[in-house]
Formats: sequence, C-alpha cells, structure tokens
Amino acid sequence: MRIACIGGGPGGLYSAILLALADPGHEVTVFERNAADDTFGFGVVFSQETLDNLATADPVSYERIEALWRKWSAMDVDFLGFQERSDGHSFAALARKQLLLILSDRARELGVDLRHQTLAPPLEELKAAYDVVIAGDGVNSAVRGALADTLGTTVEVRPFKYAWFGTDRPVDCFTFVFVDTPYGMFWAHIYPYDDTHSTFLVETDPETWERAGLAEFAADPRRPGQSDERSMAFCERIFADYLGGHRLEGNNSGWLNFRDVANARWFDENVVIIGDAAHTAHFSIGSGTKQALEDAIALVASLTAADDVPSALERYEAERRPVAASLRRSAMTSLRWFESIQRYRSLPPAQFVFQLLTRSQRITYDNLRLRDPLYVARVDEWFHADQIARGNDAPAGTPPMFYPLTLRGLELKNRVAVSPMAQYSAAEGMPTTWHLVHLGSRAIGGAGLVFTEMTCVSPEGRITPGCPGIWSDEQADAWAGIVDFVHQETSAKIALQLGHSGRKGATKLGWEGTDVPLEEGEWQIVAPSPVPYRADSQVPHELSEAGIAEIVEQHVSAARRAESAGFDLLELHFGHGYLVSSFLSPLANRRTDAYGGPLENRARLAVEIFAAVRAVWPAQKPISVRLSATEWVAGGFDGNDAVQVSAWLKELGADIIDVSTGQTSTAARPEYGRLYQTPFSDQIRHDAGVPTMTVGAVSSIDDINTILVAGRADLCLLARPHLIDPYWTMNAAIDQRYDDPSTPAQYLTGLRARRRVQVP
Repeated sequence: MRIACIGGGPGGLYSAILLALADPGHEVTVFERNAADDTFGFGVVFSQETLDNLATADPVSYERIEALWRKWSAMDVDFLGFQERSDGHSFAALARKQLLLILSDRARELGVDLRHQTLAPPLEELKAAYDVVIAGDGVNSAVRGALADTLGTTVEVRPFKYAWFGTDRPVDCFTFVFVDTPYGMFWAHIYPYDDTHSTFLVETDPETWERAGLAEFAADPRRPGQSDERSMAFCERIFADYLGGHRLEGNNSGWLNFRDVANARWFDENVVIIGDAAHTAHFSIGSGTKQALEDAIALVASLTAADDVPSALERYEAERRPVAASLRRSAMTSLRWFESIQRYRSLPPAQFVFQLLTRSQRITYDNLRLRDPLYVARVDEWFHADQIARGNDAPAGTPPMFYPLTLRGLELKNRVAVSPMAQYSAAEGMPTTWHLVHLGSRAIGGAGLVFTEMTCVSPEGRITPGCPGIWSDEQADAWAGIVDFVHQETSAKIALQLGHSGRKGATKLGWEGTDVPLEEGEWQIVAPSPVPYRADSQVPHELSEAGIAEIVEQHVSAARRAESAGFDLLELHFGHGYLVSSFLSPLANRRTDAYGGPLENRARLAVEIFAAVRAVWPAQKPISVRLSATEWVAGGFDGNDAVQVSAWLKELGADIIDVSTGQTSTAARPEYGRLYQTPFSDQIRHDAGVPTMTVGAVSSIDDINTILVAGRADLCLLARPHLIDPYWTMNAAIDQRYDDPSTPAQYLTGLRARRRVQVP
C-alpha cells in the first residue's frame, strides 16, 4: 500500500515504523512541517504498560529508547510544606527531542520517506494518491479540522491555565509541589527526563491567574515561538524555595488552556486520526505520547490483519475506542479534581495527598498498599487518629470500612449500607414475608445499615402496583415486625426510604419493563407540570397548591408511622425523577408560581416536606435525603444545584445526603464507569459541609476503603452486590482478616470454617 502519515510526532513516526516492519513493500511517507530537530515541550513519560507494548511492537527502537530513559518508582508530594512519598510506581521518561530523533532514525533505516519542513498536500489530493492517510498532527490537527463535521468533532476549552517549562534542578521522581501566594495557590507537575533536567509544568485556576496579573504577560510578537519570559520569571519566584537557585527553561512556553478533544468517528473513507488529533487526555495522568504510540500499534495491527482498508479502520476503532474511552474517563476525573482543588486545600495534609494519589480512581487503597505498604501504614495511622478524634472509636488496625459512624443518637457499626432496591413484591402496599427475608438476611449479613425500598406516602404515590406503602396503620404494623426482627436478631440498623413517585408512577413491575406505563389499572399521576416522563407515559396532572399541601401532610403522616414502627433512620427520596426530584428539575418543572422558576422556588417543596417531617421525627434520630446530583442533561439540575439544595437541607437539620444521579429524564447521557457517581458525593460533602453516602458502581472492599480514607463519602451503599450475596459485609471482614464482634453466634462455625480454607 501507499500510506501517508501527516505529522512527524511520536504517533506518525511510530505508525510509519510499524507499517514498514509489517510489510517492506509498503510505501510510507511522513509529512512534517517542522525541522527534524525542532520540538516543543521537554520530557515525555511512559508507564510500564506502555513500555511493555513498545518492547513487543519494535524491539530495536525500544532498546534505543531504553538506553536513554530515566526510570523511577516514587511519587513525591509537597503540599504547602507537608512532604510525603509514595513508592512502588513504575515510570520512565526521556527528552521528547531524543524520542523523535530515535524514531526518525529508525524510520529512515526501514525505508520510510521522511519529509521534514514539508507541508502535506491538500487532503483531497492525499486521499486520491494514497491508500491510507494517517493524521497524527496533534491537538490542532488540520486534517481533523477539515473533516470536523463528518467526524463529529467536539473541542472543549477548559478554564484552568498552565504553562510548560523545564528546569535544571535535579529531581529523582514524579513530584507535585503546591505553593501558596498572595494571589492564590499554584502547583507544579514535575518529572525528570535525564540526570540533570526535568519537565516543570505550572498550573493554577483562572481567578488566581488573573489576580497575579499574568493575563498582562504575553510572548513578544516580534519573536514568534519564543517563551513568555515574564511568566517564567514569575514562576521562578513563587517556586524559589523548591528550585533552590536553579532556573526554569522555556521552549515556546506560555500560558495555555487544556483542550478536551473528542470525535464521534475516527475515520472517514481512507483517512484515520490518531493520538491527540482523535482524543486528548489531561496531562495530569501523562497520557498524550502514550496514547499516540498505542494508537499506532493498534492501527497497524488492524491494517495488517484486515482484508481491506475500510474493514481495517472499522476494526481499529472498535478495538481501540473502549481503551481510549476508559483512559479518558480517568483523565477527566483527574482534570476535574484539579479544577476543584480549592475544596481540598483545607483537608488534613495526609488526606490531601491520598486524595491526590487516588484522584483518577485508577490507583486505590489496596493498590497503594501493594506498591508501598509503609506509605499506607502512615495513612492508616492518620485515619485512625482522625476517626478517634471524631468519636468513631475502633482499635488501631481496623479496616477503614469497619469504623463506626455516628449520626445524632444513632451509631452504625460500620460504613456499609444495603442500598434501597425495589422488590415489586408488596400486596396493595403491604410489605410481605419477602421483605422480611430480603431485609432480614442482609441485616444478618453484616451491613451496618439496611434500607427499605422507596415506601410510598399514598396509593397514588406508588411507582408500580408492587411497591410498598406506609399510608395506613396496618402497613406500619407490618413494617414493625420487620424492624423488630432486625433489632432483636442482628446488630444492624434499619432505615425507611420515603417518597412519592410523581410522574413516574403507574408503571409496570420492574422486570416487565423499566418505566413502562400500565396498560390497565393505572391511577392518576401528578407532577409539577403536565410533562410526561416518556413519550408514551401518562400525562401527569399539574399539582395545585392545595394538592402540594396534601402531599406534604402525607409525608408527615408517613413519618409518624415510621417512628411508630421503630425505624432508626428516615430517608426522604428527592431523586430519580420522582415527585420532589421533578420539582427540582428545570426540565420537568415549568411552573411560573412560587414552586417554579429559580432554584430557590423549585426547591420549595423539598424544603417544606423536609421541615415538616423533621418537626415530627424524633430529635435523636437522623434524617437523610437522596438527591440526583445531576440529570446528565445540559440545562438540567446539576452538581452545583445539588450543593446548594444540600446546604439548605443541612440548615434545616439533614444529617447526611444520599448522593445518586440521573433517572430524571430520558434524554440523560450518564458517564457510566466505576464509581461514576462518587465525585458528586465528594463535591457535596466538601462544598456543602455535610456528610454523604455514595451509591452506584461501588462494588468492592477496595472501593469502599479508598472512598472513606479519601473523604469522598462517609457511608457506602451497595445494591447489586447485596442482591447476589446478602452476607457481603461478613465476607469482607473475613477477606480482611477482621474479627467482627457482631457476627451472629449461629454463623460462627461457618465463619471459622471459611477462615480455615482461606488462602494465606
């Protein structure tokens, strides 16, 4: 084939090398507008995974890179003077210029036609002259720009400011340095790329950047491509203590904004984009060069294996996109952490460092313990002291998830809760023996708290005909029997989740179809506005103020019955598109009265229900509120709204916020992934200053311990894991070699048997 590579960066050069290796008969041409020894930036860093891939793809270039790289295993953090080291990581780096020279030399050896200082011909000419056109021309890709509509390109400019510098200060590992200034906080991402030089990237928020007067600094227009000397001098001053007399170096260095690039498609006809042209990932996880090289490996493998170019490009994108998407999710989580850094600066320094190290969710508590047990021992020591200071007493060495939690007069024995899960097994709103066994077995299983599913305040407030209620004394009595079992036979506590379905009511049982309206036996549903949830849903009746007052009173009556039944905690369900959630949503609430319009009005029903319920619920017992912290729809209720509503509810006496997301609109596009909702719990916990629970894709011991130590939540709710293993928490204790004194006597022999066969 005849193949053109646009861009002589790592992705374009490595694609050319691998293509020439795959078939010496290929005619491969690389077009690069800069000279062979021109380069921007300083060092490039590789993870061990990338190094392994390079060693397999082309051992020759790998050996040349290996001879020059600088390897290290530690990460250092200097947070406003507090210094910590985490070891056991694996990185390697070298100068970007050296990498490009190695790859250029290797490409020439293999017969690649390298055309430096040469602009590529127009795209239409390239498409006609070559069988494949590989565009690795970077974040400002001209090829991508020409195909933007076809590829479905989106480019989001993020607000934080950063500048790439180098330094001759020797460093021995990846280092983060945070400094305070009269203008605000700045921080540097630093890593070595040879024995005497390091990359030194400085970052800050836009407000601090403005206050520092850096907006007035600019590169000299008479010296294009030169560094912003005044910004470099400013950064030398604020990092003077760290630099210790060493200087910063520039290489076209000036203040930039990170550009998040995404494309719905990565190819059009015989043109394919790779690396930053196709997908960017924030520099805080050091992934630009990694992604370009690994894209090249995957692309050439597909071109070699497929029978024709269209099939090859389809295969490439199908195989590579999920990998890139996973890395992008982690990178965006890391980016958002840095963009939210002001919420963490008041954390205890040890917790700040742990937050930083685990920010992308790729590094966890267990992962750090495997890499550096001494570092995690220091973290455990801090966490233990912190919990003791908060009154959550437990012996030193207790796994984080087994520390107790106190909310008002309620003490939970651990930080694991069984999330509310609809069972669709009630009879005319009455809980049945199914609920007794479902909740009772999970209470026996070791969780500190078990939640009922959403229990409705009226027959019309049910989601389905199989949903339970507590609108009658008979229902309260039935619930009391379940509560008595939990109290008498287990050490768990039990909570009632209370709610009204609103416009999502009168639907079929869950296993008959999610949110599918009933075909017969439906009842009149209500909402803030006559806006149906689905196109085929019943149009809800718009509530009058009298109807709203009636629903508030229904919640009060239900809360009184919940107290008579003996529940330990009451949760008000203000999420998932049910009644109160619909009032909070600007998408569902189109009212123009005191319950519609600005957030304060849309939150009025939530405030009225909470205040009325808090007034009748015993002062020593806590109340939680479930919120959908984002609708995952542009213009909908979002994380900042959730912080504000949480703050209002906290002022009224809310003890903890149960943070979920979505399920409010069929237009939602959730960013699914492991722990995908936990960042919202983290945001509310710190910005509203209220304890939180996190729920959603929390599934492992490691997830829970990482969340708790980082301070992203105070309680972890598990749903599906508890469906298949009611004794999940009991097993978690065994797996961590923790002796849970609350294990039921009836089960001790089984516990001992399992420990005997446990792998050391």
